[in-house]
Amino acid sequence: MSAKRKLKLSRQHFINRELSWLDFNQRVLEEAADLQVPVLERLKFLAITSSNLDEFFMVRVGGLQLIKAQGRAPRDLTGLTPTRQLTAISRYARKMVQDQYACFQQDLEPALYRARIRELSTHKLDAEQLRMMENTFSELIYPVITPMAIDPDKPFPLLQARTLHLYVALAPAKGESAARVAVVPVPPTLARLMTLPKEDGYAYVRLEEVIALFIDHLFPGEQIDEVVPFRITRNADMQVREDEAPDLLAGMEDILEERRTSPCVRLEMAQSASAACRDYLCKATAVDPDFVFMIPGPLDLSAYMGLATMAGFEEFKSETWPPVLPPALRPLESMFERISRNDLLLAHPFESFEPVVRLLEEAAVDPGVLAIKQILYRTSARSPIVAALKRAAENGKQVTVIVELKARFDEARNIEWARELEAAGVNVIYGVRGYKTHAKVCIIIRRESSGIRRYVHFGTGNYNEKTATLYTDISYLTAQEDYGADAATFFNTITGYGQSVQFRRLDAAPVSLRNRLLECIDTEIERHTQGQKGHIMAKFNSLVDPVLIEALYRASRAGVKIELNVRGICCLRPGIAGISDHIKVVSIVDRFLEHSRIIYFRHGGEPRVFISSADWMPRNLDRRIELLVPVEDRAAQLRLQAMLKTCMKDNVKGRVLGEDCTYQRKLPSRKSRQLRSQEVFYKEASQRAAEQEASTRSTFKPHLPTRVGQNR
Repeated sequence: MSAKRKLKLSRQHFINRELSWLDFNQRVLEEAADLQVPVLERLKFLAITSSNLDEFFMVRVGGLQLIKAQGRAPRDLTGLTPTRQLTAISRYARKMVQDQYACFQQDLEPALYRARIRELSTHKLDAEQLRMMENTFSELIYPVITPMAIDPDKPFPLLQARTLHLYVALAPAKGESAARVAVVPVPPTLARLMTLPKEDGYAYVRLEEVIALFIDHLFPGEQIDEVVPFRITRNADMQVREDEAPDLLAGMEDILEERRTSPCVRLEMAQSASAACRDYLCKATAVDPDFVFMIPGPLDLSAYMGLATMAGFEEFKSETWPPVLPPALRPLESMFERISRNDLLLAHPFESFEPVVRLLEEAAVDPGVLAIKQILYRTSARSPIVAALKRAAENGKQVTVIVELKARFDEARNIEWARELEAAGVNVIYGVRGYKTHAKVCIIIRRESSGIRRYVHFGTGNYNEKTATLYTDISYLTAQEDYGADAATFFNTITGYGQSVQFRRLDAAPVSLRNRLLECIDTEIERHTQGQKGHIMAKFNSLVDPVLIEALYRASRAGVKIELNVRGICCLRPGIAGISDHIKVVSIVDRFLEHSRIIYFRHGGEPRVFISSADWMPRNLDRRIELLVPVEDRAAQLRLQAMLKTCMKDNVKGRVLGEDCTYQRKLPSRKSRQLRSQEVFYKEASQRAAEQEASTRSTFKPHLPTRVGQNR
């Protein structure tokens, strides 16, 4: 069969994208329910599921509701219309919320209680605790609260999304029959979980419960009939029309403002709410009834992340795995000297992100450095990389930075960074018209005795030293001429009205990245049909692109062995007889968020290995600027291959996707040992560092005497 002959696929060959994402969040929730995981780590996973669900409603549900409101009915790969997808999402999300609160109330709260971490009811405080809470309310809470009386003859007030509010029902005024309503925003600037004095362990109360306890202070002389916590989520799936916005920065600020007033896509309220409260809030927020959630416990479980990460109680947390410095770095050796020797591959967070930061900090003050070019998609609040770029510009170096203003939910921070960089003399470019710039690359141009040399960092993750301790990612640093030339050409092309060009080594989306992957898949099919062993391994966050899925099906049908490690969304269905029975899909959910993108093709025993900033999704391949970077250093290739194989063997945190579209945990057989991939990677990194340290300690360098006549 021809490698390029297309298969005729139908809706049965795909998995719905939205339901696949909900499956991923359910796998995160499974970690919260896993009794083998320490209790505070489990609480952290529960908080993550809540935060994830917020973003899902803001973006995916918001987008589907907008399409439905416009009267459009495009079908997805599985043939579902937006209306049918929303119905399925509502059903799945309700079950997920039930599972969240069952986990919290029936499992985690008792376990926390045994760990001496307890939530106290405001109605059961002792005299000292009650006095403390009353003082806290009077001195800290009361001054920042602004109750809003609701006038039935005026529009309902604009409420902040994802912020807790209290619905307050007041008895009718004298001579009137209708009850009155007020809304009290719960200040997001105050701690949600308030500490209480306790002889042993840790005790807390929720902020909204404290406000409710002293609600009469806000409405003196009034009869209060009901107090109900509620929360709204607004649509955030909106983009600036770049053809209509001559100033992108101003256009992005308009988008941020538009999110404040966008339609409500979800309403959550306490399950104890009366029918009158439910009817009132549903009408006031105009939320689709399918997306009104009655919550049987504390709203917004993401607030419990602070409790999960508080100081102390280490015995109830996972063992710390501090990032190690890679052994290839010699003490006091500059990053330029190290990269000059040979390419450097780093696997974060097992290996520290500090060498990448150090490279930028050295470049900022190195007299030989002439210029720095970098793309910033997401950064930390106090980014040392941004500080280094500012320092470099202030030191007279030519610094050019693409700051992607359209990075969702980081727009405000990126706008702030863009202005600070400009003030420091950096040449700032606000992304590229019509695309999100998602590639991770930094180029440093340095004058050396042998001439001009370019040092390049390619990554699968962001230039964010904070998330580099939480996400698994790959850094590849090189001074090879072809990489430097390609990186410079890539950067100049996207910043200077350039036309698409042919690179020596790299491939970029939206120009050639998908085509290079298709070419590699087709080559693997051809080699396999010629009698060579065909093998593809890949690791990424999401697999949605129908063109690449069809190519993988063709490879499977030809007999090529395909192993995919897909963290989240996977629209490919493995195990279909005659179509995908040679494809295995594994998802890993563990203490670090799986984020690296690595691709391997056997290629007749001469492997092609790549890292990439792109997931296999139409948005990455068609609407974003991304990079596919070949890793040609043999040692780095072997390490990446080993990482892919280890991920596929994970029988502790790995789940296998079946033909029935469900994920099942991989369990070790009697003959096999437990293998947890992230633990393996950390132990390997630690062992390499320890061996290097031992080797350094055992190497003695004597001080030799000065020769006669020298230094006289």
